[in-house]
Amino acid sequence: MILTGNQIDYEVKTGNITITPYDAELLNPNSYNFRLGRKLLVYKTTDVIDTRFTSPTTTIILDDNGFILEPDKFYLGHTLEKMGSPMYVPLLGGRSSTGRLGLFVHITAPLGDIGYMGQWTLQFRATVPVKIYPEQKIGQMVFVKSFGKIEEYTGKYQGGNGPQPYNPKGLFGGKPHDVLL
Repeated sequence: MILTGNQIDYEVKTGNITITPYDAELLNPNSYNFRLGRKLLVYKTTDVIDTRFTSPTTTIILDDNGFILEPDKFYLGHTLEKMGSPMYVPLLGGRSSTGRLGLFVHITAPLGDIGYMGQWTLQFRATVPVKIYPEQKIGQMVFVKSFGKIEEYTGKYQGGNGPQPYNPKGLFGGKPHDVLL
C-alpha cells in the first residue's frame, strides 16, 4: 500500500521516514517532490565502460545559472534531500513535468531498500538539450508499506552523499578485481 502525502508527513514527524531537509509544501497526494542537488558526475571514458572496474568520472558543480544537459550523454546527479526509512520501501521516479521536457531523471532501479539512508543517485539522460538548476523539483519519492520480517539495507551505497558512481563490488562472486581511479 502506498502512503498518502498526509501519511508521509505523519511518518516524517514520528521518525519512521527521514527526509532532510524536509518541507511539507513538497508533499503530493501520494508522494514527496525531491529537489536536485548541486553535483553531477560524468564518466570520462568515451569508449567502453567495463563492468569489472570502477570508471573515472568528471565532477560538474551546478551553480544558480544552471547547466545544460546534452542529448545522448549520461549524467549522474543526486537528490538534495537525504531520504530513507527503516520500515517503508522507497520508490523513486521522475515528475511528469520533467518527463514532458524530454528528460529522463531515473533510468533504472527505482526500487530502494528499506534501511537505505542518504542522498539518492539520479541517472539523467536528455533527449533534447535541457537546462537544469540546483534545488529545482526534479522527481518524487513514494513510500510503500512492506509485509514480512524487515532486514535493513547495509550495502555498498549506504549513506550516499552526492552522486555515487558505479561500484563493481560483489557483482562477480566476491572475486577481487582491480579498481581504476
